[in-house]
Amino acid sequence: MTSTQALAVMVVAAPLVTAGLVIVAPSKHLTVLARTCAVATSALAVVLVSRAVKDAGHPLIGNWIVVDAAGALLLAVTAVVGLASVLMSPAYLHGTHSSFVAENHRDRVYYAVLFLFWAMLLAVPLAGNLGAAWLLVEATTAASALLVGFSGKAHALEAGWKYLILTSLGLGIALLGIAILAAGVPTAGVSGLAWGRLATFASGRSTALSAYLLILIGLAAKIGWAPVHNWLPDAHSQAPPPVSALLSAALLPTVLLIAWRTDRALAPLIGVSAAQRVLVGFGLASLAVAVPFLWRPMAFKRLLAYSSLEHLGVIALGIGFGTPLALAGVALHIVGHAIAKALGFYAATPLLAHEPRAARHAVSGIGRTAPALGATMGLSLGALSGLPPSPLFVSELLILAGGFESGRPWPAATAAVLLALGLLGLAHATIDTLVGKAHRRNVEQPPGLRLVTTLGGVSLVLLLGLTAVAPWLSGSNFVDAIVRGVP
Repeated sequence: MTSTQALAVMVVAAPLVTAGLVIVAPSKHLTVLARTCAVATSALAVVLVSRAVKDAGHPLIGNWIVVDAAGALLLAVTAVVGLASVLMSPAYLHGTHSSFVAENHRDRVYYAVLFLFWAMLLAVPLAGNLGAAWLLVEATTAASALLVGFSGKAHALEAGWKYLILTSLGLGIALLGIAILAAGVPTAGVSGLAWGRLATFASGRSTALSAYLLILIGLAAKIGWAPVHNWLPDAHSQAPPPVSALLSAALLPTVLLIAWRTDRALAPLIGVSAAQRVLVGFGLASLAVAVPFLWRPMAFKRLLAYSSLEHLGVIALGIGFGTPLALAGVALHIVGHAIAKALGFYAATPLLAHEPRAARHAVSGIGRTAPALGATMGLSLGALSGLPPSPLFVSELLILAGGFESGRPWPAATAAVLLALGLLGLAHATIDTLVGKAHRRNVEQPPGLRLVTTLGGVSLVLLLGLTAVAPWLSGSNFVDAIVRGVP
């Protein structure tokens, strides 16, 4: 085992060990233990990511572990969002007392399951094998379903159950496609499903295309692409805010990475154009379904959920267009979306304490009654809408330009219209959140506000930094490595 492979194992093992430690640790030390181990996990991930970026032109590709540029991108996002979610968790736990477990075990169970979920998320981008990747994605379903329904309220339990059933059904369809591939790959055993060996599938183009469609349709249910996104609004709105941040900013694009690698692996068999058309179709469908909801007044977390549907559609379009320009936009979009979306969900913790009705209803005038909280929410919504100088504005331009460059003018033009409509809807929500009609609210400082404000300042710097480096991104060695991809 090389040092890079050992480091990859350590990145996944650290949160797994932490999950065990919080089970036996004294209750008074849980928060300190969780935060300390989260910092250590993120530090290990950063070291691994730095290695991958430094040597982006020569990725580590094995039958079970892959450390490449695209995986490093998702690993970095998952590590940072996971750390921030652990840091925000005490504020959530302090502000709520409902749970499906006994009060004296609530915090312990929450942290144990959260770290298990995080460990599986960190493992998915490192999976060098389609079969192993499927197992890890299924494992994230089991852990995150418990977290979605963690409050024990009827709506949360219903959302968790819907999420578990629909995504498991989708993954079952994907498993059928994987079984077809396994039967047609000459190499016996699960190792035959390594990304580099899928192109040896010998059962013909039509069979490979059928397997590819089954896998993409199945994964779409987990990614949250329309029209198989039905679980997404309920799960995001009912999960604890730190968990919602991980679901949207890390889980969805991480599973999308598996779809992307499947596309790259099977494109030589089914044709690049055929493989990419499926992704473009999912992208346009997701945008078309999301836009009408972005124009409707709705609860803040539910609005963020429909924004996830829009942005995952944008990423699908970029991958489907497939040009270096579009893929540079994809890389920028994944990071910018993760920062802005996680910040929005973290802001929901103090928001629900400041105005409890925000759990079910649209809110307005937060900038009048809680200026710091309103500014943080406005930053999140403004960035997600694509208002300049948001990096998402630049990434969407790159992706659309890549669409025209790839010879797909009509999908690119349609996406441009839908994105403009989505921008108007979220921009209206941003203005209403900041300066709309104010209501009488709890005037005490809500839990987590100071940390959320700090994260808002850090996010602002990161978002502006992304916008600043965007012009140089498309010609970078890192994006070139993403274009080459795995295998």
